[in-house]
Amino acid sequence: MYTIQLRKWLAAALLAFFALALVWGMWSLQSQQHLAGEVIRLHVIADSDSAEDQRLKLRVRDAVLEQAEQWLQGVEDRDAAEEILRTRLMDLRDLAAEVVRSAGYAYEVDAWLTPETYPTRDYGAFSLPGGEYLSLRIVIGEGEGHNWWCVVYPPLCTAAATGELEEKASAAGLSKADIGLITRDGEGCTVRFKSIELWEKWVGKWSRGPAQT
Repeated sequence: MYTIQLRKWLAAALLAFFALALVWGMWSLQSQQHLAGEVIRLHVIADSDSAEDQRLKLRVRDAVLEQAEQWLQGVEDRDAAEEILRTRLMDLRDLAAEVVRSAGYAYEVDAWLTPETYPTRDYGAFSLPGGEYLSLRIVIGEGEGHNWWCVVYPPLCTAAATGELEEKASAAGLSKADIGLITRDGEGCTVRFKSIELWEKWVGKWSRGPAQT
């Protein structure tokens, strides 16, 4: 009798756990998808992992962020920012190529505005969950080096460095709830966002079913 009751209790506890996991996973995924509709990420990929190529990557990053912030100043939503970046995409590519040439390198530079899957990233002052985002992707040379991930709109990375993160985020249309979501609780924020990645992997594996042999 005791064994039967224990099994029922364990079954109920397991069911409750999966129900909570489902609710949490759906909320986390919706949070990521909402944020993805508010921001445009930046992905700069170096030619190689040599110290020189990594320094060059950062010079390209700085130039692109500075120019993009000027063009996007006063823009209040992501759709408008996307339109401007698409219009000026070749200008950004040429800017990056000029930085490369002025540093004495002959690498080709490519630039796209395209959906990309990002990992969860902690930038110190804020964190962003992993998932698919619209991304300004800049590849230097062979693009075989370490990459640099951040945000081109709103200019959260530069704003974090100057202590203007909340001001810049708010000016770009992020709500107080959005800003609170990406900035609160330090490491706890990153842990919550990591759960989104785990949830998506679990759902993807479950939806595909067992591996075929």
